Amino acid sequence: MDSNKIVLGTVQFGLEYGINNNSGKPSQEQVNEILTYAFDSGIHFLDSAEAYGNAHEVIGNFHRSNPEKVFNVITKLPHVIDDSLESKIDLYIDQLAVSQLHALLFHSFDTYKENQFFIEKLKHFKDLGKIKHIGVSIYTNDQFKEVIEDINVDIIQLPFNLFDNIYQRGDLLKLAKSKNKIIHTRSAFLQGLFFLSTDSGNKIAESLSEPLNAIHNLSKQTGVSIQNIALDYCLKQKNIDSVLIGVDNIEQLKLNLNYSGPFLNESEKSIIDTIIINNVDLLNPSLWNQ
Repeated sequence: MDSNKIVLGTVQFGLEYGINNNSGKPSQEQVNEILTYAFDSGIHFLDSAEAYGNAHEVIGNFHRSNPEKVFNVITKLPHVIDDSLESKIDLYIDQLAVSQLHALLFHSFDTYKENQFFIEKLKHFKDLGKIKHIGVSIYTNDQFKEVIEDINVDIIQLPFNLFDNIYQRGDLLKLAKSKNKIIHTRSAFLQGLFFLSTDSGNKIAESLSEPLNAIHNLSKQTGVSIQNIALDYCLKQKNIDSVLIGVDNIEQLKLNLNYSGPFLNESEKSIIDTIIINNVDLLNPSLWNQ
């Protein structure tokens, strides 16, 4: 597996997060164990945000204790941005114990649209070397289309998975790469939804019972685990540069990194490509509790 293509998400380091998370927020010691294993396995990128509780501080604690294992960190601005942008960037760099932010993203499309006047400032901090890339985290294809056309945006982070698939995103991924955008995808496991049974009592799993059963049946018929199906489907996409995954503990990380065959063949992957979710709101975890 190409671990260089993986970005490790850190929301779990600062918050209890995920539809299928039964282990809670890990301790600093557990995070150190996870980060050490990740770095030694070839993962050198982390994804974080101010909104992820104390994740910045937890990462920074690791870096200060392990100066030979410093990650490239992608982080995100809060939804409300004020004039203290430079001091905020300096704070992030200090909290994370890094010399530069690999990327600074607007945490949502709305934040990006409402704060266009900060783009020039971000470009200035990019010139100063405080940040390497400017990016936006988006959800919908309409948002994707608009951000693709912004020459100031280097990185676009968006959901992509077995349901938010080539049918939903394929053409726009091709367009984005033609515009030299760096594509990072998240929600590879849709917060653990793919591992839930349709009779688990979870309302989202019940609402997506037909495509969820299709994935489970594909796994049974091919002998390929759902874990392998979900991760391999994302990693093998040529128009995706990096795949963001999150873990609650080191066992999950080892399982993800040590995944091995069998894998789906092209005809089996085409079954996933043609899964159609008409109500795309069901694919947006931020709407699940509304």
